[in-house]
Amino acid sequence: MKTENLSDSQNQLQQIILLDPIFDKIELVFPAFENRKTIKEMKEEKLPLQILSNLLWAACGVNRKVTPTGVPGRTAASASNSQEIDIYTILEEGIYKYDPFDNLLNLVISGDFRQFAIGQPQAMFDPGVKAPIRIIFVANVDKLVNTSGHKEPGLIDTDIQKSYYFVDTGLIAGNVYLFAASQGLAAWFHNCNKPELEKLLNVNTNQRVLFGQTVGYPV
Repeated sequence: MKTENLSDSQNQLQQIILLDPIFDKIELVFPAFENRKTIKEMKEEKLPLQILSNLLWAACGVNRKVTPTGVPGRTAASASNSQEIDIYTILEEGIYKYDPFDNLLNLVISGDFRQFAIGQPQAMFDPGVKAPIRIIFVANVDKLVNTSGHKEPGLIDTDIQKSYYFVDTGLIAGNVYLFAASQGLAAWFHNCNKPELEKLLNVNTNQRVLFGQTVGYPV
């Protein structure tokens, strides 16, 4: 993330205005599949704001203004277009919630909490503890129940809900992996410290902290 695009003022850091994605038509999807792999060792170097913006858009950004259900479409599919997975981005400056509709990162809490984005006992051996970006996947069950899409009976069944939001998280994580591979970045999908993150994010009874994913430059 380019620091010149961010102010040191706490008020300015309440939001990070992301850049519109830049599409490189030369890049083909097959090289990304060929290069996709988990890389845990990462540098502390921050990613430019444009790469961060492109990464979040690729993960689950808005790629069409309207769908048959009347809501904007996303780069990752979801059960009955519920779009129930929220993305939180943990940077050195703080934890931010990704707003794909306004293309923003909104501050949740200031401070460096990247160590909580990794689960135990993984944290004891985490070679990327200072990696620049940690993504946290949080499911909002209320969005499943009240989706604008087809309201199938499984959307209110607890066990089926789990299968839906686990699959939908995997679809987003797959997008992140492919984007990282296409840009020569390292990516690692992993567990996270759910109890600490639940407190930091102040989640409600409808929310489930699920997994983390780390992205940065490979060592």
